[in-house]
Amino acid sequence: MDDVETSSEELLASAALSSVLRPRRVLVGGLGLGYTVRALLADERVESVLVAEIEPAVVQWMRDGLVPSVLEDERVRVAVGDVRDVVLGAAVGSLDALLLDVDNGPDFLVYNENSALYEASFLAECRQRLAPGGVLSVWSSSASGALEDAVRAVFGECVVRPVPVRLQGRAETYYVYQGSS
Repeated sequence: MDDVETSSEELLASAALSSVLRPRRVLVGGLGLGYTVRALLADERVESVLVAEIEPAVVQWMRDGLVPSVLEDERVRVAVGDVRDVVLGAAVGSLDALLLDVDNGPDFLVYNENSALYEASFLAECRQRLAPGGVLSVWSSSASGALEDAVRAVFGECVVRPVPVRLQGRAETYYVYQGSS
């Protein structure tokens, strides 16, 4: 989570929004500091955002006002728990967009069990939850050929968007991987 360089989190939302004709129902894996959700809520076409956040403390920070909150917006619901469970609990074809900003991407995991989130089997579950024309967008702190291949295997193509950022005075690049149903 970063409150200085937020462009890649915002791009995660804007790339999905620009790829879907009617992005009414969105699921976001990872609340973070709310920049992705805030960008989604700026679009009046978005009717509901379900956020899966595994760390209760992150949700509590917003509820306590320690960080600017997106939780007061009536379109936002938070499920405290593993994004895998939240995705699998969503009805088939019920989402217009599914955005994953979990961990640091597949190559620099904080939680090793999150590696499954970036594999074709889970991405296929994500695709099943998408309505026709829906989009999956995945954030990563690094380029990942394996993630690109997995998205391509499930969706038939993968759009990769590099996002140049400045972190502590040095140039870095984050990535957004996208597949459409």
